[in-house]
Amino acid sequence: MRAHFSIIVMAFFKTQILFLFLLLFIIIPIFTKAQDTKFIIPDSLKTKTPEALVDLITSSDADHIEVYEEVLESFHKNDTVIGKIYIELGQFFYMKEDFKRSVTYANKLLNKKQIITNDKLIFSAYRIIGSSFLRQGKYQKSYDYYYKALQIANQQENLRNIIIANSGRILVLQKMNKLDKALEISKEMLQAINKTSFKNGKNHVAIFTNINEVFLGKEEYDSVLYYADKGINMSKSLNYKEGLVDLYIKKGIVYYYKKEFDQAFDNLKSAKDLLDLYKIGNKFFPTVKVNYYMAACYYEQRNYDKAISYLYNTMDFIEEKDRSRLPVIQSHLLLANCYFKKKDYKQAHYWENIYVKLNKNYQEEKDKTVNTIYEKEIEKHEKEITQLKNKENISKYLLIGSITMSLILLFIGFTYYKKQQSNKLVFSELVEKIKHLEGEKSKKTSKDSSATIVIDDKKVTAVLKGLEKLEDEEYFLKSECGLGLMAKKVKTNTTYLTKIIHAHKGKNFNEYITDLRIEYALKRLKNDKKFRAFSVKSIAAEVGYKSDDAFAKRFRAKTGLNPSYYIKNIEKLQQDNNIAESV
Repeated sequence: MRAHFSIIVMAFFKTQILFLFLLLFIIIPIFTKAQDTKFIIPDSLKTKTPEALVDLITSSDADHIEVYEEVLESFHKNDTVIGKIYIELGQFFYMKEDFKRSVTYANKLLNKKQIITNDKLIFSAYRIIGSSFLRQGKYQKSYDYYYKALQIANQQENLRNIIIANSGRILVLQKMNKLDKALEISKEMLQAINKTSFKNGKNHVAIFTNINEVFLGKEEYDSVLYYADKGINMSKSLNYKEGLVDLYIKKGIVYYYKKEFDQAFDNLKSAKDLLDLYKIGNKFFPTVKVNYYMAACYYEQRNYDKAISYLYNTMDFIEEKDRSRLPVIQSHLLLANCYFKKKDYKQAHYWENIYVKLNKNYQEEKDKTVNTIYEKEIEKHEKEITQLKNKENISKYLLIGSITMSLILLFIGFTYYKKQQSNKLVFSELVEKIKHLEGEKSKKTSKDSSATIVIDDKKVTAVLKGLEKLEDEEYFLKSECGLGLMAKKVKTNTTYLTKIIHAHKGKNFNEYITDLRIEYALKRLKNDKKFRAFSVKSIAAEVGYKSDDAFAKRFRAKTGLNPSYYIKNIEKLQQDNNIAESV
């Protein structure tokens, strides 16, 4: 018994010794390697101040910058000083149009928010990130960060920062066609600026340029010229070249739309001369815009070769990262149209295909942004989605889950393909049906309206004529339109009206109203480009529904399609028709 116990004890100690050896051979080398890979500050940089490191970062190539960044990260004595340096670097790279690095430095500060509690620095970080995303055409992210900056400014009751944050929001709003809201904010800022040091300064000019973006979108050209002239006079007194360039371009755009091409050329040339003569921080957007509108003016004058030369100036100027920007996308389309006019169909299709691809990506980003803005303005802020908990069993079910997911994805892909094919057929039939309805409507209105109803019963005739009048007045679009009010309008009771609609329309009252509303929505979406830019919720309200879910449900029931699918494809159809007409 004792011998057996001794064997067990010895086996136990051998196991423990083996375990210790394993620790020595595995953990110590790993620890040593970790020690070896730890960044060691070169002696030549140990005495450098943070300010001196900034100079090195801003004047060095990418390989050396990483070393200087590591050294800068090692400073912990004064986090506010380091925070200011991150803002300085973020602003520097923003001006150099290196937006990725600009965002990186601003995020370095935000990652230290628990240590750096300076709200001014945090505000600046949000503003830099919002501006960088805006310049990259990432409007959803841009709006989110401008909104965060605005929240801090409101908490501080800092009017200057409120104006700065709202300036960014206005730019995003106008790009997403939320012009009324953008104009409302712009007017508030014009009033507020008189109470700040911004008055009669560059930021005052910036507000003029922002409000002019909104008025351009609303096609209120006299207002654009009014504010442009005010901004130009102020810019000249300040010798503010960037402001002059922007406002000259906006005047050129107005005269282009007014088809006063001589004045358009004069203003666009003034902007171009300033861009050529002076070193202006951000030349990308103004250069592309000048090229585009100069080309557009020549296009209208049928001087296609001259137009193409200006557009190629843009193509030579842009980089791959610039292709998501709207002026660049528009330039591709205009270039395609120029070649169509010249009957050079090979080049025309080449540039058109690039345009279609770029525009598709832009529209997807735009849709996301519109939803974000809508939710921000109605709800003010979204609650963050609660993270999933209890992840302990993920590894256990990972294999089963991945196999199941693969099968599901295959099934979804096949179902989606079949659905898309079905939707295309339904859409084509629906477009033909709308054309037929519009033709029938035209024939109907060309006849004597009194001849359309021939019924012996005078009461029934009066009710049907009353219904026809209400249809012409589009009473069915009112959200309060119901059986009771409709009966009063045609001077009968609900029971009698129900019977007449059933007998002469072949449907019940709810079907009758739904058909009128959906038919109206289909026609207007087909013919009204601005209406297609509305959110589904806004479209629902326009046609009498209190919620987008109710509208979408009835739209699907009547057409077999989702509203978003119909809107997307009718927009593409209209664009294709426009290109075909321009040939």
